[in-house]
Amino acid sequence: MHKSKTTNTRTHFHKLSLKPNIRRRRRRNMEMIKAKWVSIVALAAIFLVVILVPAAEAVTCSPMQLSPCASAITSSSQPSALCCAKLKEQKPCLCGYMRNRSLRRFVSSPNARKVSNRCKLPIPRC
Repeated sequence: MHKSKTTNTRTHFHKLSLKPNIRRRRRRNMEMIKAKWVSIVALAAIFLVVILVPAAEAVTCSPMQLSPCASAITSSSQPSALCCAKLKEQKPCLCGYMRNRSLRRFVSSPNARKVSNRCKLPIPRC
C-alpha cells in the first residue's frame, strides 16, 4: 500500500508541474493568433487606403496660371469660366501667394475676394 501511495503522489505532482507549461503554451499560441489577426487587419486597412484614396494630383504653383483672372481681379469685371477653373486648380497654392509680398496685394484684394466668391471658391485661411 505504501508504494501505491508514493506513486500516486509522484503522478499527481508531475501532473501539477505540467499544467503551468501547458497554460503558458496555450497563452503564447493565443497571443500569436491575435498578433497574426492584428497584422492581417492592419494590412487590409492599408490596402484599402491605397486602393480607395485617389492620388492627389500634383499642382505646379505658378501665379502666371492665374493670368485669365487678371482683368477680373484688377477691375470689377466678371471672371471667365477659364479664370474660375484656373483659380480652383491653383487653390493649394493660394496661401503661398498670400505670403508672397509682391503677390499679396493681388490675391488678397477686395476684387480678388469677389472673383473667388463668384467662382464659388472659398478663400483659404492661412
